[in-house]
Amino acid sequence: MFQVISMVASEVQILHPRPSSIVAALYTLRDLGVDVVIMHGPSGCCFKHARLLEEDGVHTLTTALDEAGFVFGGQEQLTRLLQRARELFDPKLIGVVGTCSSMIIGEDLHQSVVDADLDVPVIEVEVHAGYRDNTKGVIITLEAALEKGIIDRAEFDRQKFLLEKATEVERLYGAASQEYLAPERGEIKYKAAERLLSLMSEGKRGINVLNAKKETAYMFADINAAVAQVAKDRGSEVKTLANLDENKGLAKVKRDAKNILSGLLERGVVIDRIIGGLDEYPIAGKEVAEWLAGEEGYDFAVISGVPHAVPMAALEGVEVFSITNGPRQVRPLRELGHQHVMVEIDLHPKTMGVSSIVESEFGATLRGLNEVG
Repeated sequence: MFQVISMVASEVQILHPRPSSIVAALYTLRDLGVDVVIMHGPSGCCFKHARLLEEDGVHTLTTALDEAGFVFGGQEQLTRLLQRARELFDPKLIGVVGTCSSMIIGEDLHQSVVDADLDVPVIEVEVHAGYRDNTKGVIITLEAALEKGIIDRAEFDRQKFLLEKATEVERLYGAASQEYLAPERGEIKYKAAERLLSLMSEGKRGINVLNAKKETAYMFADINAAVAQVAKDRGSEVKTLANLDENKGLAKVKRDAKNILSGLLERGVVIDRIIGGLDEYPIAGKEVAEWLAGEEGYDFAVISGVPHAVPMAALEGVEVFSITNGPRQVRPLRELGHQHVMVEIDLHPKTMGVSSIVESEFGATLRGLNEVG
């Protein structure tokens, strides 16, 4: 959805498309362990992401509101679909998500849930796509989960703090930092890989950082694995830091961290420091800065995932190789001073529904060049 935001105080007017709070709600329901999600709105609303959720094992349904529904409402449709979903999938937890359409016409999601009279808990998410920050969709979902007793107050407060930090990072250094950011592909991967191999062959010391957001780490971790493996071949000392704390986050986030950590260890990658959980990417950069403050003599850094969350002051004098999955993140990273910025295109679709590390373009390029010479 194209979103134009009016100027408020010192906030930047954003003219390029931004992530939707409805989509953020959908992914949060997935992370909470919801089996079935019902979207109350038109059949095409969030179509792409609904299909991706199916890859992660979440049955995603729609009431398919049409012109008649916009005029006369669709609460009876929602009630019937809730009952049908219960019959079809025998879920343990259901999510109902509002859309722009249902919110504008004033649909009462709660009444439909009451009328359905199910023996399954239902998380009702009254959300639309008109918020400036997509993290609002996460907060609304977590509030509903807290009310249902799915999460406790401590986890809710932790999640809310992390979301505030994520929003801050994006406004200061990310895709929400400038009025318009054209999508870019970044540096050609083989050129960056050649430079990295050259530094390793010269015996330069490096820091290898995985600071990725949730399931995207399944591919970003392959880059860090490749760096560690090639550095060993080239006789270069590289320290690996990763936000793979298995004990932090919602159910799926913990499970993903465990899977990825296991995959790295199987590949012989030594993790020198755990810098947080997969949902702590906006604050894990401070852990990296603390590490660098206590160490000396690093010549290069490879940062995959959310590189802009690592304080630039900590990287002074270090040649930085950054890998993101956001084409609109390229320019902000270059302006921060990251010398080599690359994009893993279509990373997110490739990391949905997986439970083991997925090969990355940059990782494959680095390994290939290393074998050649």
